[in-house]
Amino acid sequence: MIDTLSTSLLAIGLLFGMLIFFEVGRRIGKARLVRHPEGLAKGGGAVEAGIYGLLGLLIAFTFSGGASRFEARRQLVTEEANAIGTGYLRINLLPAAAQPALRQLFREYLDSRLEMYQKLPDIEAAKAELAHSTKLQGDIWTSAIAACRDSGSQAAHMLFLPALNQMIDITTTRLVATQNHPPLVIYLMLIALCLIGSLLAGYDMSESKDRSWFHMVVFAAMLSLAVYVIVDLEYPRLGLIRIDAADQTLIELRKSLE
Repeated sequence: MIDTLSTSLLAIGLLFGMLIFFEVGRRIGKARLVRHPEGLAKGGGAVEAGIYGLLGLLIAFTFSGGASRFEARRQLVTEEANAIGTGYLRINLLPAAAQPALRQLFREYLDSRLEMYQKLPDIEAAKAELAHSTKLQGDIWTSAIAACRDSGSQAAHMLFLPALNQMIDITTTRLVATQNHPPLVIYLMLIALCLIGSLLAGYDMSESKDRSWFHMVVFAAMLSLAVYVIVDLEYPRLGLIRIDAADQTLIELRKSLE
């Protein structure tokens, strides 16, 4: 499971991995200089430019995609709040006798939706609460169908049921959004390019007598931090970068339903 600890371990592992590859590249360069004292082979600049260019492009691609998905997930919270609020207001179209029970079901449903996301990163507890929310959806739908039938009002059928359907559909949309991530191969390629970039940089530094620890550590630290942020953006309920503040819209809605 992806969480703050696992993401941090990934970044730290990448940091030390890059430092190791710096040293490996440096030793390869030193070994070549022993065999060819005239210097390192020329013409590798184009290869290095291609590798670093691809690394930069992949970082930009994954960061941009992660930020877009992060914003989309926040927007879906607002859309769900609007859908629940609209459905709650349209209960007024139903017979007066059916309204109190449906309003109570709506309140319980909203409580369950909030509780599900508050239980993360406990995945099993969140799944159990999701099952409870799904059951409440069925109860609301069954009660709504019966109330619309009893009302004999065309407006109730045409306005309340579509709003209720949208409220239910948004839960599936949000669930799919939480599972929408780039393929694992993208992250593996990103990590591989970071390591290869370190190897090439270490090779180029081999002509210097002393290691430039400052450049090595800064390069490795910044790329590791970039990978950390990219991964954390993809799991905004499990890491340090979170969308919990967006839930305030649902919390405010719940207060208004009293």
